[in-house]
Amino acid sequence: MQSVTVDDVKKVLEKVRPYLQQDGGDVEVINVTDDNIVEVRLLGACKGCPMSMMTLRAGIERIIMLELPDVKRVESVN
Repeated sequence: MQSVTVDDVKKVLEKVRPYLQQDGGDVEVINVTDDNIVEVRLLGACKGCPMSMMTLRAGIERIIMLELPDVKRVESVN
């Protein structure tokens, strides 16, 4: 298992960020743990949206894990 860096995740998020911003939201990387769990913070409209978990799992997590196969999961933190 290779170590994933915050910069690796930031590069991947640039691909989904325009879609989030289109709806008034955004996402920022907070941390990547030693066991490759990515911690992100949803911002703007995404923060309180009832669909935010779907956005996190079906959108953000899916693209991160597709591009960075060593990532185990993506968690939303406050």
